[in-house]
Amino acid sequence: MLDILLHSDKKLLELVASYGSWVYGILFAIVFAETGFVVTPFLPGDSLLFATGALCATGALRTPAALGLLTLAAFTGNAVNYSVGRAIGPRVFSATDRSALSHRLLNQQHLERAHSFFEHYGGKAVILGRFVPIVRTFVPFVAGAAAMRPPAFVLYNAIGAGAWVCLCLGAGLLFGNVPIVKDNFSLVTIGIVFVSILPMLVEYLRHRRRPAA
Repeated sequence: MLDILLHSDKKLLELVASYGSWVYGILFAIVFAETGFVVTPFLPGDSLLFATGALCATGALRTPAALGLLTLAAFTGNAVNYSVGRAIGPRVFSATDRSALSHRLLNQQHLERAHSFFEHYGGKAVILGRFVPIVRTFVPFVAGAAAMRPPAFVLYNAIGAGAWVCLCLGAGLLFGNVPIVKDNFSLVTIGIVFVSILPMLVEYLRHRRRPAA
């Protein structure tokens, strides 16, 4: 999996050569699964979109098709994750074994705090969380479990999905075939992950400072 993450450009090119137009379906499935299932946060997201943009720039993939399908995959994946959170989240957070680690991490008090958080900062959480690996897999589930209002979630989910895919894929279109980027794709991938964490880190630090002010 680490090899796929660091060399997603080469792996994606191999998929295009092997499966042709079916690669769009494969890309859709990966992005959908990464955002739609809480058990698959390890799938590549940012680096895959960047590599897709790079291949779009060479003509190996069609930009409108990739942009539309992957935005749809990101949106529907989060929507499914949110729905699952609304359906089973309250039961997951209502652990009865107080000695279990699951109770310490997922209990009713935490669920109530999450509900309050999404009522006040839900939009930012859904949008910014989209850009943070692993976090983006859990945000919609917790939003559903915390009963974030569906109309609000749909709106911010659409904004986040569009912004994430456009930014990452667009960056690949612009910079993916620049020689220094192409020759050091592994380092670029690590940089993408680091940059992805920055918005959430900044928001976290701002939130920490408010009580002391």
